[in-house]
Amino acid sequence: MYLVGLTGGIASGKSVVARRFVEHGAVLVDADVLAREVVGPGTAGLAEIEQRFGPSVISTDGSLDRAALGALVFSDADKREQLNGITHPAIWQRAKELFEAASVANPDAVVVYDVPLLAEAVEKRPMNFDFVVVVDAPTETRIQRMVDSRGMSRQDAERRVGAQATDSQREELADAVIDSGGTIEHTLAQVDALWDRFSGG
Repeated sequence: MYLVGLTGGIASGKSVVARRFVEHGAVLVDADVLAREVVGPGTAGLAEIEQRFGPSVISTDGSLDRAALGALVFSDADKREQLNGITHPAIWQRAKELFEAASVANPDAVVVYDVPLLAEAVEKRPMNFDFVVVVDAPTETRIQRMVDSRGMSRQDAERRVGAQATDSQREELADAVIDSGGTIEHTLAQVDALWDRFSGG
Protein backbone atom coordinates (compact mmCIF):
# COMPACT_ATOMS: atom_id res chain seq x y z
CA MET A 1 0.00 0.00 0.00
CA TYR A 2 1.13 3.51 -0.84
CA LEU A 3 -0.53 6.01 1.52
CA VAL A 4 -1.03 9.56 0.30
CA GLY A 5 -2.20 12.35 2.60
CA LEU A 6 -4.29 14.92 0.72
CA THR A 7 -5.05 18.23 2.40
CA GLY A 8 -5.90 21.83 1.67
CA GLY A 9 -7.84 24.71 3.12
CA ILE A 10 -11.57 25.11 2.75
CA ALA A 11 -12.60 25.72 -0.89
CA SER A 12 -9.06 25.04 -2.11
CA GLY A 13 -10.22 22.57 -4.77
CA LYS A 14 -9.23 19.47 -2.83
CA SER A 15 -12.38 17.55 -3.79
CA VAL A 16 -11.57 18.00 -7.48
CA VAL A 17 -8.11 16.57 -6.86
CA ALA A 18 -9.50 13.66 -4.84
CA ARG A 19 -11.98 12.74 -7.60
CA ARG A 20 -9.19 12.72 -10.16
CA PHE A 21 -7.10 10.35 -8.07
CA VAL A 22 -10.11 8.03 -7.79
CA GLU A 23 -10.54 8.15 -11.58
CA HIS A 24 -6.96 6.91 -11.84
CA GLY A 25 -7.73 4.01 -9.50
CA ALA A 26 -6.88 5.28 -6.02
CA VAL A 27 -8.81 4.11 -2.97
CA LEU A 28 -10.25 7.21 -1.32
CA VAL A 29 -10.73 7.50 2.43
CA ASP A 30 -12.56 10.76 3.14
CA ALA A 31 -12.12 12.23 6.62
CA ASP A 32 -15.24 14.38 6.20
CA VAL A 33 -17.32 11.23 5.65
CA LEU A 34 -15.73 9.62 8.69
CA ALA A 35 -16.33 12.78 10.72
CA ARG A 36 -20.06 12.41 10.11
CA GLU A 37 -19.93 8.68 10.83
CA VAL A 38 -18.26 9.00 14.24
CA VAL A 39 -20.86 11.50 15.50
CA GLY A 40 -23.92 9.77 14.10
CA PRO A 41 -26.99 9.13 16.27
CA GLY A 42 -26.23 6.67 19.04
CA THR A 43 -22.44 7.03 18.84
CA ALA A 44 -20.16 7.72 21.77
CA GLY A 45 -18.85 10.74 19.88
CA LEU A 46 -22.27 12.39 19.67
CA ALA A 47 -22.94 11.71 23.36
CA GLU A 48 -19.66 13.36 24.29
CA ILE A 49 -20.39 16.38 22.11
CA GLU A 50 -23.80 16.82 23.76
CA GLN A 51 -22.22 16.54 27.19
CA ARG A 52 -19.54 19.10 26.32
CA PHE A 53 -21.59 21.64 24.32
CA GLY A 54 -25.13 21.14 25.59
CA PRO A 55 -28.45 20.01 24.08
CA SER A 56 -28.67 23.01 21.73
CA VAL A 57 -26.32 21.25 19.28
CA ILE A 58 -28.62 18.22 18.97
CA SER A 59 -31.50 18.29 16.45
CA THR A 60 -34.99 17.14 17.34
CA ASP A 61 -34.39 13.86 15.49
CA GLY A 62 -31.38 13.10 17.69
CA SER A 63 -28.74 13.91 15.09
CA LEU A 64 -26.01 16.52 15.36
CA ASP A 65 -27.10 20.05 14.46
CA ARG A 66 -24.02 20.98 12.48
CA ALA A 67 -25.04 24.58 11.94
CA ALA A 68 -25.52 25.14 15.67
CA LEU A 69 -22.24 23.46 16.52
CA GLY A 70 -20.41 25.34 13.77
CA ALA A 71 -21.70 28.66 15.09
CA LEU A 72 -20.13 27.80 18.44
CA VAL A 73 -16.76 26.46 17.37
CA PHE A 74 -15.82 28.64 14.40
CA SER A 75 -15.88 31.74 16.58
CA ASP A 76 -14.15 30.21 19.61
CA ALA A 77 -10.73 28.58 19.32
CA ASP A 78 -11.01 26.85 22.71
CA LYS A 79 -14.33 25.24 21.83
CA ARG A 80 -12.99 24.23 18.44
CA GLU A 81 -10.06 22.56 20.17
CA GLN A 82 -12.45 20.72 22.49
CA LEU A 83 -14.45 19.46 19.52
CA ASN A 84 -11.31 18.32 17.72
CA GLY A 85 -10.25 16.46 20.85
CA ILE A 86 -13.46 14.45 20.65
CA THR A 87 -13.63 13.79 16.93
CA HIS A 88 -10.04 13.53 15.68
CA PRO A 89 -9.03 10.37 17.59
CA ALA A 90 -12.21 8.58 16.50
CA ILE A 91 -11.78 9.64 12.87
CA TRP A 92 -8.14 8.54 12.83
CA GLN A 93 -8.98 5.15 14.34
CA ARG A 94 -11.64 4.54 11.70
CA ALA A 95 -9.32 5.72 8.94
CA LYS A 96 -6.63 3.24 10.01
CA GLU A 97 -9.19 0.43 9.83
CA LEU A 98 -10.02 1.43 6.24
CA PHE A 99 -6.34 1.70 5.27
CA GLU A 100 -5.80 -1.82 6.56
CA ALA A 101 -8.82 -3.14 4.67
CA ALA A 102 -7.59 -1.54 1.43
CA SER A 103 -4.12 -3.00 1.94
CA VAL A 104 -5.51 -6.48 2.52
CA ALA A 105 -7.68 -6.25 -0.59
CA ASN A 106 -4.77 -5.03 -2.73
CA PRO A 107 -1.25 -4.79 -1.28
CA ASP A 108 -0.28 -2.48 -4.17
CA ALA A 109 -3.18 -0.07 -3.64
CA VAL A 110 -2.64 3.68 -3.69
CA VAL A 111 -4.77 4.94 -0.80
CA VAL A 112 -5.56 8.66 -0.67
CA TYR A 113 -6.60 10.00 2.73
CA ASP A 114 -8.51 13.23 2.11
CA VAL A 115 -8.11 15.11 5.39
CA PRO A 116 -8.82 18.86 5.54
CA LEU A 117 -7.32 19.38 9.01
CA LEU A 118 -4.08 17.47 8.54
CA ALA A 119 -1.89 20.36 9.64
CA GLU A 120 -4.03 20.90 12.73
CA ALA A 121 -3.97 17.22 13.71
CA VAL A 122 -0.52 16.00 12.79
CA GLU A 123 1.33 17.41 15.81
CA LYS A 124 -0.89 15.47 18.18
CA ARG A 125 -1.22 12.33 16.07
CA PRO A 126 1.79 11.63 13.83
CA MET A 127 0.66 10.11 10.58
CA ASN A 128 3.08 8.05 8.57
CA PHE A 129 2.22 8.99 5.00
CA ASP A 130 4.38 7.96 2.09
CA PHE A 131 3.57 11.27 0.39
CA VAL A 132 1.63 14.42 1.33
CA VAL A 133 -0.16 16.53 -1.28
CA VAL A 134 -1.35 20.04 -0.42
CA VAL A 135 -3.93 21.71 -2.66
CA ASP A 136 -3.60 25.47 -2.62
CA ALA A 137 -5.38 28.49 -4.04
CA PRO A 138 -5.11 32.18 -3.13
CA THR A 139 -7.12 33.12 -0.05
CA GLU A 140 -9.26 35.59 -1.99
CA THR A 141 -10.08 32.92 -4.58
CA ARG A 142 -11.16 30.53 -1.84
CA ILE A 143 -13.33 33.14 -0.13
CA GLN A 144 -15.01 34.00 -3.43
CA ARG A 145 -15.66 30.33 -4.14
CA MET A 146 -17.45 29.96 -0.80
CA VAL A 147 -19.55 33.06 -1.44
CA ASP A 148 -20.42 32.01 -5.01
CA SER A 149 -20.91 28.25 -4.69
CA ARG A 150 -21.89 27.77 -1.05
CA GLY A 151 -23.97 30.88 -0.48
CA MET A 152 -21.89 32.02 2.49
CA SER A 153 -21.56 35.61 3.52
CA ARG A 154 -18.11 37.04 2.99
CA GLN A 155 -17.72 37.45 6.76
CA ASP A 156 -18.54 33.79 7.39
CA ALA A 157 -16.18 32.68 4.61
CA GLU A 158 -13.35 34.78 6.03
CA ARG A 159 -13.97 33.40 9.53
CA ARG A 160 -13.81 29.82 8.29
CA VAL A 161 -10.57 30.43 6.43
CA GLY A 162 -9.13 32.10 9.53
CA ALA A 163 -10.11 29.15 11.73
CA GLN A 164 -7.88 26.76 9.80
CA ALA A 165 -4.14 26.34 9.58
CA THR A 166 -2.22 28.86 7.51
CA ASP A 167 -1.00 28.10 4.00
CA SER A 168 2.58 27.99 5.26
CA GLN A 169 1.69 25.51 8.03
CA ARG A 170 0.14 23.17 5.47
CA GLU A 171 2.97 23.58 2.99
CA GLU A 172 5.55 22.63 5.64
CA LEU A 173 4.04 19.13 5.48
CA ALA A 174 3.91 18.95 1.69
CA ASP A 175 5.88 16.71 -0.60
CA ALA A 176 4.03 18.40 -3.46
CA VAL A 177 1.74 21.42 -3.78
CA ILE A 178 -1.01 21.50 -6.40
CA ASP A 179 -1.94 25.01 -7.49
CA SER A 180 -5.71 25.05 -8.01
CA GLY A 181 -6.01 28.79 -8.46
CA GLY A 182 -6.11 28.57 -12.24
CA THR A 183 -8.14 26.51 -14.70
CA ILE A 184 -9.54 23.07 -13.91
CA GLU A 185 -7.40 21.69 -16.72
CA HIS A 186 -4.26 23.04 -15.09
CA THR A 187 -5.25 21.50 -11.75
CA LEU A 188 -6.01 18.09 -13.27
CA ALA A 189 -2.75 18.05 -15.24
CA GLN A 190 -0.84 18.42 -11.97
CA VAL A 191 -2.80 15.53 -10.45
CA ASP A 192 -2.10 13.35 -13.48
CA ALA A 193 1.62 14.04 -13.19
CA LEU A 194 1.59 13.05 -9.53
CA TRP A 195 -0.32 9.87 -10.26
CA ASP A 196 2.38 8.85 -12.70
CA ARG A 197 4.87 9.18 -9.85
CA PHE A 198 2.73 7.16 -7.43
CA SER A 199 1.95 4.39 -9.88
CA GLY A 200 5.36 4.20 -11.52
CA GLY A 201 3.96 5.41 -14.81
